[in-house]
Amino acid sequence: MSLRVWKWQFWQQIVLSLVLGVAVGALLNNLGDGAKIAEDWLDPFGGVYTSLLKVVVVPLVFAAIVVSIGRLRGVSSVARLTGKTLGWFVATSVIATAIGLAVALLTNPGQGLGKLASESVETDPVTWTQILKNLFPSNIVNAMAEGNVLGVVTFAVLFGAALVALGERGQRLTEIVDDVYLVMQKVVWWVVRLTPIGSFFLIGSVVATYGPSTLAPLAKFTGAIYLAVAIMLVVGYPALLAAVGRVSPLKFYRNTWPALQFAFVSSSSLATLPIAQKVQIERNGVQREYASFAQPLGATIKFDGCGAIYPAVAAVFVAQYTGVELGLGQYALIALAAIIGQLGTGGTPGPALVALTLTLTTVGLPLQAVGYLIAIDKVIDMARTTLNVAGQLTVPVLVAKSEGLLDEETFNAKPVELTSPEADEAAKEAPAEKKELAGASA
Repeated sequence: MSLRVWKWQFWQQIVLSLVLGVAVGALLNNLGDGAKIAEDWLDPFGGVYTSLLKVVVVPLVFAAIVVSIGRLRGVSSVARLTGKTLGWFVATSVIATAIGLAVALLTNPGQGLGKLASESVETDPVTWTQILKNLFPSNIVNAMAEGNVLGVVTFAVLFGAALVALGERGQRLTEIVDDVYLVMQKVVWWVVRLTPIGSFFLIGSVVATYGPSTLAPLAKFTGAIYLAVAIMLVVGYPALLAAVGRVSPLKFYRNTWPALQFAFVSSSSLATLPIAQKVQIERNGVQREYASFAQPLGATIKFDGCGAIYPAVAAVFVAQYTGVELGLGQYALIALAAIIGQLGTGGTPGPALVALTLTLTTVGLPLQAVGYLIAIDKVIDMARTTLNVAGQLTVPVLVAKSEGLLDEETFNAKPVELTSPEADEAAKEAPAEKKELAGASA
């Protein structure tokens, strides 16, 4: 292998950055003031990198959904695909929640703990009114400025549907929005090339700030989260891909590895969206128009890690820690709140905290106990986000396969290098060779 790192493949550069980040972080942590050093020297650079990605997310999401819907020939096709996608979102969330509850009941993460130091946490309960406000903002400009991605998605769907209804005049505007979409993609991929550098600072900060001694009191809880996530990744999604999608789970993870890798480091589904959408189209072979619609939607409301497994395990932890006995009714409420709560977390900062607040409020558990989990939230968030993105990538593959919108030749082929010019050119030419969405079979 060449010593010129800039000549390495993209994934090799990321692996190297992760290894170096862990090594530097461990060294700083052993110095005794790792958190302060990370805050002063690592966090700013890692924050700049994720901010560069996040700043283009809202216009990218809006343009992607408007263009994808505007290109469709019939609104009925949009309704069918949307219904199937949402249906699988709910189904996989139910599976993830069930796995979270099962692991929590088997491991008993809240039993045998002494008093833990807690931080004060101010949380506002998530209400149905808030969910509706997120879905239907009164001012789309404010929604974009405030990062309410869920509201942007709703408006973009309506806007795209109107373009379809306008016919030829709508097509002209669709082409303009398509140009905006291409510009935003180009900006994103300039930033994506900085991923190895950003990964170094992000993972280095985590390791420098949190050491084994910090995690010791909550190691059982942390282990339960990672175990539940691993079961969903190794058993849950592969079973659906093999049995329902009739595609190879190993090739799916091979194709989507760059997105999962970045999700683990960045702890942000929205920041991972550009990479996830690229692997979905260029590696998994999901038709561009559908992927451009499904991926932004999934990044907004599909959180199997933050909104399903985490609140399920955390609710059992809080109940056991505080000595509250839960019955079958409470477990059913936990599952229901975990699934519905994902709608309320879209586009909000700290979606896992919002989802957990809704779950605990629904079941009647004390919110004060949430403070006990703050110290390890960043470590847990890496696993949660990885599962979020895995679910956001799995569902469109299942739907695309059932609708005849999956290019299995691309899916099974050797993965293209995401940042190569050849990949970009192939992606531009691919839609012309696929079936039109409106003509896809149900």
